[in-house]
Amino acid sequence: MSIDVNNESGFPVEGLKEAELSELARFVLDSLHVHPAAELAILLVDVPTMTDLHVRWMDEPGPTDVLSFPMDELRPGSANALSGPGTLGDIVLCPEVAAQQARAAGHSQVDELLLLTTHGILHLLGFDHAEPEEEREMFTLQRQLLLTFLASQGA
Repeated sequence: MSIDVNNESGFPVEGLKEAELSELARFVLDSLHVHPAAELAILLVDVPTMTDLHVRWMDEPGPTDVLSFPMDELRPGSANALSGPGTLGDIVLCPEVAAQQARAAGHSQVDELLLLTTHGILHLLGFDHAEPEEEREMFTLQRQLLLTFLASQGA
């Protein structure tokens, strides 16, 4: 599985090792039976870059925390049949927005970035939260994956 993580934000993320984002992504993709030849890119950007992307792609003002850009529209596989190989897509994170959200939620910036990474991967795999039932399904899975990953890391 190819997972590239690049931090172009210039914003300090205390306690975050880029390898941790990669390990989380690998855990989530393995848990959802995504083909080992799948490719994923995770990019951390500054507020002006995220604002530009948010306006350009979502037609919404200001920065956001995470954006997902699917490529080959891969979907989760099953224990009996992996998804097809291909390019999953890109996740773009904004550490500065994540830091603000983390403070408001009462947890660390690293925890927020891990949550947003999980959220972004689920979007790349076709999950959404536009409708209440979809939101319940996505957020339940998101919580389960993240808590299981953190438990496996001894966090």
